[in-house]
Amino acid sequence: MSIDLKGKLYVVGTPIGNLGDLSPRAVNTLESVDFIAAEDTRVTMKLLNHFGIKKEMVSYFEHNKRERGELICHRIAKGENCAVVTDAGMPAISDPGQDLVALCYEMGIEVESVPGPTAFATALAISGMDSGRFTFEGFLSVSKKSRREHLEEIKDEKRTMIFYEAPHKLSATLNDLLHVLGDRNIAIVRELTKIHEQVIRTTLSDACDLYAANNLKGEIVLIIEGKKTETQIAITFDDAVFMARELVDGGMSVNNAAKEIAAQTPFKKGDIYKHLL
Repeated sequence: MSIDLKGKLYVVGTPIGNLGDLSPRAVNTLESVDFIAAEDTRVTMKLLNHFGIKKEMVSYFEHNKRERGELICHRIAKGENCAVVTDAGMPAISDPGQDLVALCYEMGIEVESVPGPTAFATALAISGMDSGRFTFEGFLSVSKKSRREHLEEIKDEKRTMIFYEAPHKLSATLNDLLHVLGDRNIAIVRELTKIHEQVIRTTLSDACDLYAANNLKGEIVLIIEGKKTETQIAITFDDAVFMARELVDGGMSVNNAAKEIAAQTPFKKGDIYKHLL
């Protein structure tokens, strides 16, 4: 009689900033497995040291995932248990862990989830944006052609859209989004679960002006409202100015009134502001 020696792959979510968010089950799993596949072993070592865990680690990241994935699966198939972790959040979400999970299924290896924080869901929850229906778009490509194609594909998307972005690319991304999607409400969520956690609710046009110098630090999640329905955008510029005047008459500043109505209509804040003056 043959004996099945196959181990298991555990997909373990790690904190996105606050180490206190690592669950007791995740700690127990990391202590119990035979080895850990980590995106960056230096980052994971800090996590393990914090919880007093000593465990063999192998690096598994974008540029070695093919050959290293096969080695990892070979060890699991021989009976070892492995936990895959990313630097922060859930592995396999905009992460090479996706390939390792797929390879395990191809080889008949069992995969088990040990869920933890996920940046895009956490950001959406505290953004105040519509969360009834949304689409996660991950990182935009650094290639201008791929980036343009991606944005063109989603310019008519009516659901809330979520992107990840690096601080040094923020200005370029905001300008690309404004150019293709038009002016829309946006929530910029940064440094989730860390001491400087912040939600900035504004419009794409204002965000382009505010962060032209890439002056925001930390990990960033962008949450953008979907395209408004035809009934919502069937409004003239004169209507928009009239709506803004009503807000001013009600005590709101000219600047805030223009900003508020620009967020509700397809017209620019600057144009509404000039007509109000």
